[in-house]
Amino acid sequence: ENFKELLVYSPEFYRVFWNSLLMVGGILFFQTLVAVPAAWAFARAEFKGRRLLFNIYVIFMLMPFQVTMLSQYLVLDGMGLMNRRLAVILPAVFSAFPVFLIYRGFADIPRDVADSARIDGANEWQVLRYIGLPLGKSGILACVVISFLDLWNMVEQPLTFLRDKALYPLSLYLPTLGADRGELLLASAAVTLIPAVFVFVIGQEELERGIIASALKE
Repeated sequence: ENFKELLVYSPEFYRVFWNSLLMVGGILFFQTLVAVPAAWAFARAEFKGRRLLFNIYVIFMLMPFQVTMLSQYLVLDGMGLMNRRLAVILPAVFSAFPVFLIYRGFADIPRDVADSARIDGANEWQVLRYIGLPLGKSGILACVVISFLDLWNMVEQPLTFLRDKALYPLSLYLPTLGADRGELLLASAAVTLIPAVFVFVIGQEELERGIIASALKE
């Protein structure tokens, strides 16, 4: 009965579910587009101060959201993006964590393989597409799985940047049900958990490979 009430008589559940899909899907898509070239540059490009720049980049990964919340709020407000889904998507697209995770997979690719492709006339984008992506896919897929599990349950970002409850994701919808509707809350939590479990089961093998690769040190 509780699942019936949730899935048949609660249209607002589908609205917040769609909000979550839009936000998480948008973040993962554009995050991957940004993180893959950035990780490739850190792993394969040779320039002065590369290691120092990468270490500084990793420091940003260690900063919690509470530290950067005010600056993000001011920037998004100045851009007129507050109370829009883009306010949640845009800052997450440039997260440092995916770059760090994908970097390790690219760094383990033998340089002779990439150099051979360049000798044959391939440019850097072709080397990345035909060598980097196939050989570094474990790190990329691990990044997607971990990011999905984290983003699917994010609370602070939408709570800070969204005022309209119609834009709330699932993670903010569940607390609005209240403790007095515990049976409906449990049904909602079970349905919310399904996508995360599905993604984890599908990507578990690549997730393990990516984590193991990222844990190795040069």
